[in-house]
Amino acid sequence: MPGDSNQKGVKTVQTMLAAKKPGAKESSQEKPPKQNKRTHSDVADESLECTDSMTSIQTTLSEIKKALQVTVTKDDLSSAINCLVQQKDLKDIVTNIVKQLLLTFEKNLSEKIEAKVRETTGKLKDQMDSLMIDNENLRERVRAKDKSIEKLEGTRGAYFMISRSLGPEFGGAIGLIFSVANAVAVAMYVVGFAETVRDILKEHDALMIDEVNDIRIIGILTTTFLLVIAIIGMEWEARAQMVLLVALLIALVNFIIGTFIPPSKENVDRGIIGYNSTLFVENLKPQFIDGESFFSVFSVFFPAATGILAGANISGDLKNPQKDIPKGTILAILISSVVYIVVAWILGATVIREIPLTVCSSVLVNNTLNSNLVTSDNITSTIANCTVDPTSLFGLLHDYQAMEKMSGFGPLITIGIFSATLSSALASLVSAPKVFQAVCKDKIFPKIDFFAKGYGVSDNPRRAYILAYFIGVAFVCIGDLNAIAPIISNFFLMAYTLINYAVFDASLARSPGWRPAFRYYSMWISLLGALLCTTVMFIINWWTALVTFAVIVALFVYVHHIKPDVNWGSSTQAHVYRTALQSTLKLIQVEDHIKNFRPQILVLTGLPKSRPALVDFVWSLSKKVSLMMCGHVIIGDFHENVKLINRYKSWEVNKWLNKKKIKAFYSATSAENFRTGVQALMLNTGVGKLRPNVVMMGFMSGWRTKEDQSLVEEYFNVFHDAFDLQMGVAILRVKEGFLVDESGDCTKQEQEEEVNLNDEDEDESDPEREQTLNIPEGSPTMLRRYSTASTNGENETHASTPNRDMEKDDSASPLDQLSERFGGKKMRKGTIDVWWLFDDGGLTLLLPYILTTQSQWSNCKLRIFTAGTKRGEIDREQRQLATLLSKFRIDCKEMYVLPEIGRKPSEKSMKSFESLLEGWMLDEDNGETKDEFPWKVSEEDLILLKEKTQRNVRLSELLKIKSSEASLIVMTLPMPRKGTCPAGLYMAWLDVLTTGMPPILLLRGNQSSVLTFYS
Repeated sequence: MPGDSNQKGVKTVQTMLAAKKPGAKESSQEKPPKQNKRTHSDVADESLECTDSMTSIQTTLSEIKKALQVTVTKDDLSSAINCLVQQKDLKDIVTNIVKQLLLTFEKNLSEKIEAKVRETTGKLKDQMDSLMIDNENLRERVRAKDKSIEKLEGTRGAYFMISRSLGPEFGGAIGLIFSVANAVAVAMYVVGFAETVRDILKEHDALMIDEVNDIRIIGILTTTFLLVIAIIGMEWEARAQMVLLVALLIALVNFIIGTFIPPSKENVDRGIIGYNSTLFVENLKPQFIDGESFFSVFSVFFPAATGILAGANISGDLKNPQKDIPKGTILAILISSVVYIVVAWILGATVIREIPLTVCSSVLVNNTLNSNLVTSDNITSTIANCTVDPTSLFGLLHDYQAMEKMSGFGPLITIGIFSATLSSALASLVSAPKVFQAVCKDKIFPKIDFFAKGYGVSDNPRRAYILAYFIGVAFVCIGDLNAIAPIISNFFLMAYTLINYAVFDASLARSPGWRPAFRYYSMWISLLGALLCTTVMFIINWWTALVTFAVIVALFVYVHHIKPDVNWGSSTQAHVYRTALQSTLKLIQVEDHIKNFRPQILVLTGLPKSRPALVDFVWSLSKKVSLMMCGHVIIGDFHENVKLINRYKSWEVNKWLNKKKIKAFYSATSAENFRTGVQALMLNTGVGKLRPNVVMMGFMSGWRTKEDQSLVEEYFNVFHDAFDLQMGVAILRVKEGFLVDESGDCTKQEQEEEVNLNDEDEDESDPEREQTLNIPEGSPTMLRRYSTASTNGENETHASTPNRDMEKDDSASPLDQLSERFGGKKMRKGTIDVWWLFDDGGLTLLLPYILTTQSQWSNCKLRIFTAGTKRGEIDREQRQLATLLSKFRIDCKEMYVLPEIGRKPSEKSMKSFESLLEGWMLDEDNGETKDEFPWKVSEEDLILLKEKTQRNVRLSELLKIKSSEASLIVMTLPMPRKGTCPAGLYMAWLDVLTTGMPPILLLRGNQSSVLTFYS
């Protein structure tokens, strides 16, 4: 109460002042006795004391303001003044100051404090609600951000670009292939290094075993050495790369200088004759031998150009990747291309294409002097008397040491070869595990996350290093560079194909998020690049290209099947939206036809996880057939419920539906009452032709005991609203009820806990509240907390309703039993009894037939009951019914025509029905009127609708006799005439038809035909 709070505030003030009194007394004791005559010094001292007192009073008043957290009254301030004036030495000063303060802020202080408290409390509440609502989203975003940051730290490259552009299907496949390609590239570069070492050993007659085995031994040792460098850390790798780059540049300069030095006699004998224009022209023409071709040579040379992705692979280390990668990559390509072309031209202008060693130097020298004679035909046809084995061949085709022999200092070329091969091998050995680690961390493929573990600050993938090492060693054992290079070319061409296609596909999807900044970008050039890479793959080796594509397709299908839980904003997702949008727009132009009718169901589930059995049943109707939408009406003010709606729409409901493998949409709205909310859902749910045409809900089993009977009127009026909108209506009732708690039944203890949680909300500093923020998503506690906040303190989630206690009684089953009834995989046996009593367009027949086409209900047989006219015409009516069903192509072996429907019900049944109306009869004696209580039943209503009442009671008797053992009953819903049948009477009809029965679906179409004789 405010008064109690005020007393607490006053007591707090008194306590503070009491704590200050001793100091005041001490001060007065130390003060000298008063004198009749005061000096200037005394006045100055008193002024200082007054100033100190003012400061003290201001501090005290600030503390008073803090203590007074509720309404401040004049009496409270008077009490505070009395406490202050007890300090005798400051009595006059305090009295005057407080009076002035009282005049200035007494009137406004209370209102300001109250407003401030309300404002602060509201802000805190909003902030806490926002924190709780966004808690899970925030954690998801943080995890996603961590992954993004991780990818930025040098591990993006081709895998990142493809996976984030084309999605996990393509990304996962190419990630594995790209990892293997880099691992095999280690072998290629190491074998190139080993061949050079082997040639040196051979030149000095120091081979260990033979040429091939020496390559294997040297290659394995070299790969092991590189592995040690990689495992030590990236710092050593970066330093080693710089050293190797400097050595490579020195070797190139040394080679160019050496070409201007006149060749020695030994070099001339090897075909190195110096610059010669005729020789240059001769070597420009291709001359393939041993079945080689342009593309076979291309496949060996192509791995030298795979550094085009170097910039992308180190994007995390660049200051401005958006500008640095295009400039650096283009510049690197230009420099590399110029170096390759210049070296090739120099060799073509200085070294003969092919020459036997038996050609004497004098011949070459003479031919050098006479350039017109320098041709391959002339040289190779001139055989002199030389002592060397004539089978030894030199020249560009056979002499791998030509660059070394013609350079200024031969060992520098060897060092350059070592630098080029080892640096490339080291780069591949580092990148292969990094890419594979990224694939493992994305958890696209199962049971490979063992290799995702990193070590140290740089997250070194040591386990992946070991795997890449063994792959590299395996290919090193081939021992032939020309055999390894085409394999790598195939892998890299596949990667470049997908990179180009990824860029093209992103442009084709026209996603606003795809905004390439490269000035000369064209999607058609990207497509052309993808086609060229694919063509070259098949030209190089068609069967390896087929194998590569087969592996890609297999991995794609596998990842597409398992559907990893990732959200990368890929172009595949953009295409899904674009395709769906185009299809929806096309569907608008398609005219409705009976043959294409599909029951598109809006089921009023509230929060779907609160009525799982209802969701499962509707899913069994719509699975792979039609649209299903879960409608959720949250009663209350929109501004209070908007955060809750956003939370449900953003992740919680969709996550629950995905977990249950239910393909459905979720639509939530906030309204002041149930009927208004359902009207909004029926009017606004869906888009184009994808709109619900049937409304389904659970039966309000607690309608008789409602304190607010107007809620039943709202529920009843929903039927009229649906029919007015030309929609069908379905009401499903089960004995156990639908409304359940996350853990099963919503027990009294849980409801009490819910109320306690509400109380805790008022204490913003309560540590229990902070713990609530970390409750896992979807937990019952969190759900109850939000439900209470959104329903003004009521203890139940009535998000769909005034019928929040629909189907809830003491015998409610646990969640698993309810879900098993309609959502389990177990095949149901028995019958589906269809009571087709009125022609509603055929919906009462169509829905049971659709159920029998689903695997769960396929073992249930249809039995159809219909009303007969005369007993003597039963056979004829049964034949007519059989003929009609045959034309509709509905397989049904059991059909029953019931003429006894027209009989009067028993008195016992009528009395039982009349008992349902207790409390719902209009008490005109006490002044109740129809205008005030339109849902109540008057005597005139009973007389006017007596025939329909008796018919429904009679139907309930027949239902108990004929269908009490059925697995499901589908029955035509009685049609309530607007303005004639009150809600109480209509609910009694439904209650008497459904009480004590197996699961029963009351169904009524909108009189539009949904069945046709023609296929």
